[in-house]
Amino acid sequence: MSTTLDPLAGELEQGAGFVVALDGFTGPLDLLLHLVREEQIDIADIPVARICDQFLGIIHSLGLNQAADYLELAGRLIRLKAQLLLPRRTDDDEWEDPRAELVRRLLEYQQIKEIALQFSRMAERRALRCARGFLPPPGEAPPPLPLTMDLLDLLVAVERVVMNIPSPVMHSIVTRPLDVESAVTRIEELLAAHEHFDWRDALGPQPTIVVLLSTLLAILELARRGICRVRQDLPFATLVIARELAEPAVATA
Repeated sequence: MSTTLDPLAGELEQGAGFVVALDGFTGPLDLLLHLVREEQIDIADIPVARICDQFLGIIHSLGLNQAADYLELAGRLIRLKAQLLLPRRTDDDEWEDPRAELVRRLLEYQQIKEIALQFSRMAERRALRCARGFLPPPGEAPPPLPLTMDLLDLLVAVERVVMNIPSPVMHSIVTRPLDVESAVTRIEELLAAHEHFDWRDALGPQPTIVVLLSTLLAILELARRGICRVRQDLPFATLVIARELAEPAVATA
């Protein structure tokens, strides 16, 4: 409710003697509790007639669509006022105070409001101590419990460890003899026909790993003997095999 009862202030100053601004109330019970506190009366012994008149005076200027809850409580107060004005016998032991339900609801609302106010103050104190986004440090972890296990648990744990051990991988190595002599023969034939050539020409049409290694060893061997020279013009460029002696090439068939 956001309506302010400033026009009603003059009327209340002449009658009840206080001004109520509904911006500060959250409902009809809140307003009723405020009236009770202002009058400094006991909640368990509410003078319904006086409180009802004050309550009706406050909601008088409100529209029906805006004050439905207030009107519902005002109707209850009017009914209580009428019930209390009815005559009753003094020896009627079964008579029950019609204000009991209203007092109960008012006490419950007062308790809830005090709890909410307490929470709000706690939140304000916490906001003053801790910045936004503050998280309390985690507490210390409890000490580990002593390990207790029997023989069966120990065997199960050992079996679990053994099952997780990977099986060893066995590799079989097959020796492959190199044929360096045949590679030397091929290189010498190429040197006889060409002054220089690409070393890959000595590998043949279908080179294998054995032919490749044999050819490399043959090239090193011929270079060691001074029969050929190995040249590489650029890093990672192809090796060029050239004759060491400047002899003319021999035409091959």
